[in-house]
Amino acid sequence: MTSEKRPWTALYPNGLDPEPAVPFVSLVDAWRARVDANPDGKAIAYFDGVLTARETDELSDALAVALAARGVQRGDRVGIYLQNIPQYALTLLALWKLGAAALVLNPMYRRAELRRLVDDAEIVGIVCADTAVAETADTVRDSSVRWILSTSDLDFQTRDDARVFPSTDRAVAAPDGDLVELIEQHRGRRPPHVEITGDDVALLAYTSGTTGPPKGAMNTHANVLAVATTFGSFVGLAAGDAVFAVAPLFHITGAVINATLALVHDTALVFANRFNAEVALEALVEHGVTFTIGSITVFNALYETPGAEARHFASIKTLYSGGAPIPPATVEKFEAKFGKYIHNAYGMTETSSGVIAVPPGRRAPVDPASGTLAIGVPLPLLDARVVDADGADVEPGKQGELELSGPQVISGYWRNPEASAATLPDGRLRTGDGAIIDRHGWVYLVDRLKDQINVSGYKVWPREVEDALYEHPAVHEAAVVGQPDDYQGESVVAYVSLERDAHATERELVDFVRDRLAAYKRPRRVHIVENLPKTQTGKIRRSDLRDRTIPTPTA
Repeated sequence: MTSEKRPWTALYPNGLDPEPAVPFVSLVDAWRARVDANPDGKAIAYFDGVLTARETDELSDALAVALAARGVQRGDRVGIYLQNIPQYALTLLALWKLGAAALVLNPMYRRAELRRLVDDAEIVGIVCADTAVAETADTVRDSSVRWILSTSDLDFQTRDDARVFPSTDRAVAAPDGDLVELIEQHRGRRPPHVEITGDDVALLAYTSGTTGPPKGAMNTHANVLAVATTFGSFVGLAAGDAVFAVAPLFHITGAVINATLALVHDTALVFANRFNAEVALEALVEHGVTFTIGSITVFNALYETPGAEARHFASIKTLYSGGAPIPPATVEKFEAKFGKYIHNAYGMTETSSGVIAVPPGRRAPVDPASGTLAIGVPLPLLDARVVDADGADVEPGKQGELELSGPQVISGYWRNPEASAATLPDGRLRTGDGAIIDRHGWVYLVDRLKDQINVSGYKVWPREVEDALYEHPAVHEAAVVGQPDDYQGESVVAYVSLERDAHATERELVDFVRDRLAAYKRPRRVHIVENLPKTQTGKIRRSDLRDRTIPTPTA
């Protein structure tokens, strides 16, 4: 496609190919090429434990043999129900070597919410923590699950940090076996060769269900490879780098831009279990982390951790935040404290994670009309446009719906042709996100279209109001929603949490934004709360706030 159609290529890092060839058919091919190139390079780090690429390949081979003995075949789905630990990566590789797909499961899910995904995906087995065996077995009883393997978070390290491991007592393994013991039993053996195509599903990742029941996005080997290839080259990932898996691997960002990105490049994948800010800061230093991507909640937590200093980020080349655009004020205060700029990135489960990002070394501009910080520019191979309600292109700088297409975009949802046809007409992803693309190719995410607030016929985008609130030094997090109003149709209402030891009143915050926003955009009420409701990946749940019953605004 010409530069006229993709003006953003002029903003790419020097030497970046806007039309790169993806050199491998499958993730297994990419992994094996990485092992062959540097078998003794560090592949996995977990506290004081380290595995080389050769060792990781050997262990995942053994696990693949064990899974094949349990009947796992090409096309099967297997659930991974774990925190961010080395066994996650080993299980991914083992499944891919067999041509099977990993159903990534949030370890916080319980009973009905877990069973719903298990049944929809019809998984044949599940790998869970040894502490979760009893409840998992009860949850999946009489389902398609034929076996349960368990594993301990304590394996592959000896430090036993009490901040992460409250107990060093090991739970009883699942009756079908302990994952590490099975690996040892089959060590030295290789699984049978399976011919894998780019169309084989690598990851089955379910959407969060914000627009209806969760849907299983079929992220194929080709989809995931396209993202791992383009994002890796875009951020300048180099041999010997270290990628910190701070995003949960049950989420598409963690599974692809943390785990897979590191595995298919000659880089170390650093694990630290479930996120703990103190432990994360130490891991950055100990393992010389050069790249990570996490939610803004993670960066806020790091910022607030006592003792956090610029030295903790000395090895970092690039930091990225995904999940939600970062308020400009948050970026500025983080950089002032640590000397590192947080780059925005954007992706969806349906795009196999990150496909739009701020180029390294560049600073995201702010849209003068909305005050929104750009989420970046489309990565190589991606076509992005903004369309109106009829699907026609809108002019640069005008608002509409963001539509994406390219090899990163899934072909459809698992056994859900109706949803596939509605969201992916002709292979083009209708994201549901309100956006602007300026004449240079910068993309500004205004908001989910359904989050738009209608005040007396005027349209208000929540993020513009939130960004104004973030400029107040006492504001830690902010969320803005529309609430029914008999007079205006909807009124703007804000929920705010404050920085530690900071103080502000609701009236003070209302007055603060008065000079920053048009009258119809100003919040009629500001509610100060201890914490804002969030998803497991750190996104603020505006829907929870929208449904709250509050007094009718009077001022």
